This record gives sequence, C-alpha cells and structure tokens, in this order.
Amino acid sequence: MSSKFLRNLLDKPYLLWSLLFIIAPLIMVLYYALTDSTGAFSLRYVQAIPDYTSTILLSVLYGVFATVICFVLGYPFAYFMSKAKLSAQSTIILLVMLPMWMNFLIRTYSLMTILGDSGIINTLLRLIGLGGEDGSPALSLINTGGAVMLGMVYNFLPFMILPIYSVLSKMDNSLIEAAQDLGSNRFQVLKKVVFPLSLPGVLSGVTMVFVPCVSTFYITQKLGGGQIVLIGDVIETQFQNANNYNLGASLSFVLMILILISLGIMNYFGADNDNEGGVLI
Repeated sequence: MSSKFLRNLLDKPYLLWSLLFIIAPLIMVLYYALTDSTGAFSLRYVQAIPDYTSTILLSVLYGVFATVICFVLGYPFAYFMSKAKLSAQSTIILLVMLPMWMNFLIRTYSLMTILGDSGIINTLLRLIGLGGEDGSPALSLINTGGAVMLGMVYNFLPFMILPIYSVLSKMDNSLIEAAQDLGSNRFQVLKKVVFPLSLPGVLSGVTMVFVPCVSTFYITQKLGGGQIVLIGDVIETQFQNANNYNLGASLSFVLMILILISLGIMNYFGADNDNEGGVLI
C-alpha cells in the first residue's frame, strides 16, 4: 500500500467532517442571507446590516477592551509561569485550566452568585455595615457593563495565558543571556528579545480571546441583564425568538468577516517559518 494512497485515505474523514459541519452550514447561512421569507433572492436583509452599525461597533469595543485586559493580566502571568520550576509549572497550568473543566454556563452562573445584589460581595459588605439601611445592596455590580467585561475576562483569560506560555517556555535562554552580556537591562531584554520572540503566542491569544468576546451573547444576557446588547445577542434573538433566519444569517456574515480578518492578521504577523503561532485559513 503506497504512502500516497494511505494519506488520501486518512484525509477522507476530515474532508467529510469539513463538508458536513463547515461547508454545508456556511452555504445555509449564505442562502438565508441572500433570500427572503419566501426563498426568493433578495438583498433586503444584507441592506439592513447598516442599521446595526452601533451594535457591531459596541461589540468590537467590548471585544478590544476585554482582549487588552486579558493581555495585561495574562502576559506577566505567562512570563513568570515560564520561569518557574517545571514541577511548579505543571501545578500552575492545572490551576489555569481547572475552571475550563466546568461548563461555560456554570462559570457564568457562578459570577452571578458573586456579583448579585444578594451575592457574596454585597453580603460581606452588609456584614461590615456598608449596605443600605433598608437592606439594599452596597454596590450594584450585576447588570452592568463592568459585569459583562468581568465575565469575558474570567471566561477567556486562559486562552490568552496558554498560547503565550507555550511560546515563552520554548524560548532559547541563550538569546536572553547574550542580550544581558551585551549590556541590556531587564526591561531592554523584555522589550527587544522576549516580547518579539513571543509575538506569535500573543497574536494567537489575542485572536482566541477577541473572537469569542465579539460573538458572545450568554454573558451579556446573564451578567448584563439586557442592558448591554451586542451583535451576538441580536443574532440569537433573530434565530430563537423572532424566527427571522434571514436577518440573523446576514448579521452572522459580519461576524464571519471579523473572524477572517482576525485570523488573516494573525497569520500575516504571527506565523514564523514553521507556522508556529499561526492559524492557517
């Protein structure tokens, strides 16, 4: 049996999977986006996309802010984790991944328990006399933009930490030693050696955080209480409540374009000669 025949045989399950769960759904979305409720060709719902420009921009804004926060928190954490002892690194990785073992919905519900008016934080504040005399909460944490942002950061921070750590842990320490021998201080080493070499991991983390943040809807519903409406909420409403698959499909293409742009940027700037840190599209 030739290696070419074996390789082609092994490709078939992947091709079938791609056809059924990637190509076919995209064709269905395209069909609904370019037709009306009767199935006739129409650009009506594509032309309705500009009506949701403010919602799309708000989604991008939330995604950018959440990604920046994840980067500010995740990069130093990943750096110091890569410098720890190997035994300690295994423990830290386990702690980072431990919340991901729970269902996404359960993690979000746990934040509702913590941030709610009768949640853990406000209960503790009442115990020390900081609550209202009528039993009102000391802080209104739930159903706010801050709660939505916290939910995004909490749920997606591991996706920033792990790619950066993966690159930093493989970095050649002799390059750092050479920079130090040439007179570079710690900040210069970090700026001119460590960060440029870790850029593929950074871009992978940015993409893996930004894309789900832009498209999220469950976090905004549970932690935003309907006060914060992002593009994912609008799409979910069109499919689930309004039964307007055509408009929902049209808006879904906006998210697809954002995802393709993000992946394209990451591939252009992040993939090295061995494609480490890049995602092929």
